[in-house]
Amino acid sequence: MNYPNGIKKDFINIKTYGNRGMNLEEDLNDSNKFYLNSNIASIYKKPTPITINKVDYKSRKNAVIKEAHFIVPSTTDYNGIYKGKYIDFEAKETKSLTSFPLSNIHSHQIEHLKRIFNMGGIGFIIVRFTRLNKTYLLFIEDLLKFINDNFRASIPLSYFNDKGIIIKEGLNPRLDYLKIIDNYIEGR
Repeated sequence: MNYPNGIKKDFINIKTYGNRGMNLEEDLNDSNKFYLNSNIASIYKKPTPITINKVDYKSRKNAVIKEAHFIVPSTTDYNGIYKGKYIDFEAKETKSLTSFPLSNIHSHQIEHLKRIFNMGGIGFIIVRFTRLNKTYLLFIEDLLKFINDNFRASIPLSYFNDKGIIIKEGLNPRLDYLKIIDNYIEGR
């Protein structure tokens, strides 16, 4: 095919890489933006609390942070409100084909989600198995049950298949995890 300016393209040799460069956080941010713009939910990525130690002030507009450190361990990645319910969750990715290492979630994050649940909110983790192209939602109750009933250092994929719920990918929203929350609210 000939494009303007004499550029030729051979469509047989063009490679496509679906979702190339998209990661879980980008997918969730896009989904949350869709939810917000559609007046469905207000869910945001929490900023990581830091203290700035050194700044290079080339000009007021071009200040560059040169050194900073974390103030306290942050809780979870996302929180917000949906249908009058407080939602709080952590998002993680793993390259493993068989399990999700529990070391990827800090104990203070698990305790935070447990408190959210005990106070009537909805807490969960979203885990993407990147090499399997599968994304699961696992409610805090099921995460705690696994931790309490097992002495493993990782959650096997079979547990996600049994207790977790696959989040279907789409266009808008990219990851419709609120559909799963709807079923959860109805069943409560």
